[in-house]
Amino acid sequence: MSDIVNLDPAAVRAGLDAGSIILVDVRETHEFAARRIEGSVNLPLSRFDPAELPAADGKTIVFMCAGGVRSVRAIDVASAVGLPWNQHLAGGINAWVQAGEPTA
Repeated sequence: MSDIVNLDPAAVRAGLDAGSIILVDVRETHEFAARRIEGSVNLPLSRFDPAELPAADGKTIVFMCAGGVRSVRAIDVASAVGLPWNQHLAGGINAWVQAGEPTA
């Protein structure tokens, strides 16, 4: 298990605005379709394969889910195959919405 880095909505917003992160939403497809963060990429945890992560191209991959549990699991899976991505949106989309951030 890697050291998890918890990001708050403001940090994720700043990273998205700066174009420095790729936000990977590991919620299921129907959850993503119902509400998502603009610009996020959906790779559901139920069939998560780290090989399918988008090319980072100098950016940091940040995971997210509904509340922060599945994103930590995705970090563990990525870490197990040697990938360096250990950041997630703590509290998931629930924290994002509570912070007043927009969803699509």
